[in-house]
Amino acid sequence: MVINTGMHAKDREAIAKGLSRLLADTYVLYLKTHNFHWNVEGPMFQTLHQMFMEQYTEAWNAIDLVAERIRSLDHYAPGTYREYLELARVKESPGVPRALQMVKLLIDGQEAVVRTAREVLPLAERADDQPTLDLLTQRMQVHEKNAWMLRSLLKK
Repeated sequence: MVINTGMHAKDREAIAKGLSRLLADTYVLYLKTHNFHWNVEGPMFQTLHQMFMEQYTEAWNAIDLVAERIRSLDHYAPGTYREYLELARVKESPGVPRALQMVKLLIDGQEAVVRTAREVLPLAERADDQPTLDLLTQRMQVHEKNAWMLRSLLKK
């Protein structure tokens, strides 16, 4: 069936590819944050344990929104670890880092998700894709705030 929403198929494809990278980044960051939540130790345990839980819960809920936007554009959302690791700029963190290293790694991950969203933004703007623009704006706002909150923990 032909889709007639006023957006060209090439634009939908480019946006869906960009959103697939955003989905992959979000999923890898979700898993990393959840892992750190389980394994954090030290004097900041309670603060980090709680903050990580809030951040991974929010990311988990966002994963569905991004995937459903990809489907709304008539493309399939990636859904395997292999695809996520190929598409994501957020990388896995082997082992169990110390608490402050966890914070630094999560800052890098939060900022990486923002960069990915920013790369998709002009594609959505050119296509006048307001739903994707709204989604990207919300995702950037959340991840920029998360990065700020994590950075504040490193201040002396």
